[in-house]
Amino acid sequence: QVQLVESGGGLVQAGGSLRLVCAASASIFSFNRMGWYRQAPGKQRELVADITSGGSTNYADSVKGRFTISRDNAKNTVYLQMNSLKPEDTAVYYCNRAPAFLAYRVWGQGTQVTVSS
Repeated sequence: QVQLVESGGGLVQAGGSLRLVCAASASIFSFNRMGWYRQAPGKQRELVADITSGGSTNYADSVKGRFTISRDNAKNTVYLQMNSLKPEDTAVYYCNRAPAFLAYRVWGQGTQVTVSS
């Protein structure tokens, strides 16, 4: 079954950390650039970080220096380490292929991240 499964979200105070995990089917993950997206209430989904199969990374300016994306190609898994969290990081976080126009058509359920001030 082709799927994306995100986990690791939660409620954290500003300044805290969380580590998100995404398990992907091989057909989605293999040899593809993978990304973490987020969608806050009333806002469009945005790409916050992505990583190539070789490990090259890109970050949105809003998370640069605070978030770190990584991947384990043997496990078809992508991670997002989030440090120094801010209330504006509150959103549902999703993983998928990147950029968005290459995303697999069926998104996972996402994982909720809530940062309290």
